[in-house]
Amino acid sequence: MNQPELLRKRLRALVRGKGVVLPGAFNALTARLIQKAGFKGVYISGAGLNNGAGYPDIGLLTLTEFAAMARYITRAVDLPCVCDADTGFGEAVNVSRCVAELEQAGLAGIHIEDQVFPKRCGHLSGKQLIPTEQMVRKIKTAVLSRKDRNFLIIARTDARSAEDFGKAVERARAYAAAGADVIFAEALKTKEEFAVFARKVKTPLLANMTEFGVSPLLNSKELFELGYKIVIYPMGAFRTMMKACEGFYDGLREAGTQAALVGKMQTREELYELLDYDSYAKLDEKAYGGFRGKNK
Repeated sequence: MNQPELLRKRLRALVRGKGVVLPGAFNALTARLIQKAGFKGVYISGAGLNNGAGYPDIGLLTLTEFAAMARYITRAVDLPCVCDADTGFGEAVNVSRCVAELEQAGLAGIHIEDQVFPKRCGHLSGKQLIPTEQMVRKIKTAVLSRKDRNFLIIARTDARSAEDFGKAVERARAYAAAGADVIFAEALKTKEEFAVFARKVKTPLLANMTEFGVSPLLNSKELFELGYKIVIYPMGAFRTMMKACEGFYDGLREAGTQAALVGKMQTREELYELLDYDSYAKLDEKAYGGFRGKNK
């Protein structure tokens, strides 16, 4: 459906310009909702992929699984998609294959973090980091391994909580010098920290506005004014969906019917529109003179 090379150029232009908001998708249909809402890009959260598979966000899914899930999403929309690649699925040599697989999946960029493996959620305590030099090798390998120079390599540092703010700045500068296109400082704690970090690190920056974490929920306009170029909302839709599903199951159990909940549901027509159902019907009609796969 899309043309990855053009989408990567579009994303890089947005990063060089005023910036871009990337809401989180965890499957193809949520990505289509993001496109329908008028956003200019999609973020694919590692937490969303892992949690959706029933795992905590500690790096249990494989690169092959990540690439397959990402491919469903990139094929579903005409928007540039950026994917969380955790720690790069290994050491520097593994990062090379990580970049190759995820670039082939149609992504516009990935971010790699400097935690040890197995990783922890970025807003939990107890994180440990690999040495700066080891992360620098990963970034250099990622840059050398991409085939499209517009494929964004985003370096994430968890040093703010694992070490301190000063170390986060120090690592960010080293990662930028190694060739990272964008720097992602996880778990900054105040608006002032976001502002100071932007003054000290001149590489384009990514801000994570995840809920229930240690960072304040700043408005994307505020962050753009501070100098950030990408703002992600990784798990908001996932959390909203899970709470809504919980309410449906509780309501069904208590009432014995879903009748009172129908008004809160996506209609069949809305779902079919999102799926582009008619295009399949038209294709089948051309091939067979009638659509044999109609749903009831």
